[in-house]
Amino acid sequence: MARYTGPAFKLSRRLGISLSGTGKELKRAFPPGQHGPGQRKKLSGYGVQLQEKQKLRHMYGLGEKQFRNLFDKAAKMKGISGENFMILLESRLDNLVYRLGWANSRPGARQLVAHGHVTVNGKKVDIASYTVSVGDVIGLRERSRGLSSIKEAITGRHHIAAYLEFNESAMEGKYIRLPERSELSQDIDEKQIVEFYSR
Repeated sequence: MARYTGPAFKLSRRLGISLSGTGKELKRAFPPGQHGPGQRKKLSGYGVQLQEKQKLRHMYGLGEKQFRNLFDKAAKMKGISGENFMILLESRLDNLVYRLGWANSRPGARQLVAHGHVTVNGKKVDIASYTVSVGDVIGLRERSRGLSSIKEAITGRHHIAAYLEFNESAMEGKYIRLPERSELSQDIDEKQIVEFYSR
């Protein structure tokens, strides 16, 4: 399935979650459309599982095949499959560029990576799905540091995640440890996603 390119606010309202992380989409806390404000039908067990999967998939902007492949990888790892899955998603290069505050959104961070503005351990990496390992240093190429979009994003940055270390002068971020489940989105019930793929 191709990546969703429709209205982001409409999708956020349908899923009942802020996909951008700003919360602006949920000023009207009911689904879109003329029937939105009315009573929403109660979801079946499968419906709840599917909705949780779609929330997480759209939050990170992945296609269905890529999302499933990453889940299968997490399922083979030691520990709790759902938590491993969320940690793998959080360890993607585009997501960590977003977490460092160099882009205002994950799609913006994905574009920065794809256009060759980002380095990992000093080497250019233009694959958004690249999995960053603990200890890796994420930087910006010298010629990219003056980009207005990056400057604007840094100005509007609120905080940097505790599992990242940021060096302002070198414009580098270090992935110092894996995130804990409590530091990731509380709007997602990953157990429902595990059940969905275990059917």
